[in-house]
Amino acid sequence: MTGRLYVGGEWRESSSSRTYEKRDPWRPSEVVGVYAAASAADAADAVAAARLALPAWSSLPADRRAAIFRIAAAALDARAEDVARDMTAETGKPLREARGEAARAATILRFAAGEAWRPVGEVYEPSVPDQTLYTRRRPVGVVALITPWNFPAAIPVWKLAPALVYGNTVVLKLAYEAPRTGLHLAECFAEAGLPPGVLNVLTGSGSEVGAALVGDPGVRAISFTGSVPVGHGLRDEANARNCRVQLELGGHNPLLVMGDAELDRAVEAAYAGAFWSAGQKCTATRRILVQDAVYDEFRGRFLARVAAGRVGDPADPGTEVGPLVNESALRDVLAAIERGRDEGGTLLTGGHRAHDDAYLIAPTVFEDVADHTFLSCEEVFGPVTSLYRFSTLDEGLRRANAVEFGLSAAIFTRDLRTVQRFTTEAEAGILHVNSQTAGADVHVPFGGIKGSGWGPHEQGRAAIEFYTELVTVYQDAPAE
Repeated sequence: MTGRLYVGGEWRESSSSRTYEKRDPWRPSEVVGVYAAASAADAADAVAAARLALPAWSSLPADRRAAIFRIAAAALDARAEDVARDMTAETGKPLREARGEAARAATILRFAAGEAWRPVGEVYEPSVPDQTLYTRRRPVGVVALITPWNFPAAIPVWKLAPALVYGNTVVLKLAYEAPRTGLHLAECFAEAGLPPGVLNVLTGSGSEVGAALVGDPGVRAISFTGSVPVGHGLRDEANARNCRVQLELGGHNPLLVMGDAELDRAVEAAYAGAFWSAGQKCTATRRILVQDAVYDEFRGRFLARVAAGRVGDPADPGTEVGPLVNESALRDVLAAIERGRDEGGTLLTGGHRAHDDAYLIAPTVFEDVADHTFLSCEEVFGPVTSLYRFSTLDEGLRRANAVEFGLSAAIFTRDLRTVQRFTTEAEAGILHVNSQTAGADVHVPFGGIKGSGWGPHEQGRAAIEFYTELVTVYQDAPAE
């Protein structure tokens, strides 16, 4: 696979002529793609192209913008299997999950097309005669999107779709580790007839390209999904020049299992939440808190489910857990596991590299992890989770909330009073009752609270808050 930059409606090489290789996480000796390494000059060109395209695109009737989305969605459906296989090859995501993500991306485009028919303002009763008083939403301008590798189709689409449908133009910086999947999106929009410069797509390092976009005065808004330190630095620099910022920074998500829970369902949800995508998602289940009465039974069933899991080649449709994305991630997760053991945690299963070549770590479960230690407080972006025992709902909620993150949380129970308390008191932006911590529908808000997010939430109708500016209009009738 090869890939070039998409700027101003043209496919081109990097201005520096630099490229980089992407290797298969399952077979690291195999190069699966060579991609253009964009420079700061390329980022400036992309912003300039987006600014040039903005007036015509923002004034285009919304239904005509939506028509392009429907064609792009059909193009994405037509190549969904190619997208899925490329995603698996460059990220190690199991094929069955990659297929679902490709389909989800097309669904997001169709949802966004429907947004073209939604109201973009309200009419109010005026306080003086002969006046029309109303609000309207207008596009922000040029928007930069900086996206991660772990959802290389869904996250770019759920950012760019509302940005474009509301009349903005976009510079999309794809994740260094997942360029090919994102370039499929650009190809679909090009096939759909998107005007030149409306969507510009860059590949390369975040330290060079991302930094150039953050500092460019032509960029009016930045949406970022990624690590906490990078997100905080981006926010501070962009805010200093009055650029609006939206951040999604990860989570340390708890799943509570009450004594009255349906244990088979809870076990399956805990396994999927902790280990699908090799735990490389911000909504993964990092902490499993189980009430005393069922702790031992849950523990036994959960460990049996881990032992029965399909771990290995991500291109096998039956595989549930594949490799980590690269060698650096492998080293980081193994170091976190070792730290968990050093700090007193008991390793119940896993904890080791499970393949001589692939970046594969066996699904790992700890218990006896103290609440103040690393595994209890910090996100480990891999197939690692910990079991905790608690007595009362008060204790369970207190310990579930005792971290700086607040993205997702789940509970398994049959008691409606418990559900009510959980949905009122759990400190997370996404709450699941009797389902896993991961997963989000395309038409509802997505985002965290506390240290997990900054700015308005993403997806669904909530996206309009970030990608538009609200203005109030006082329109007085002229004198006769």
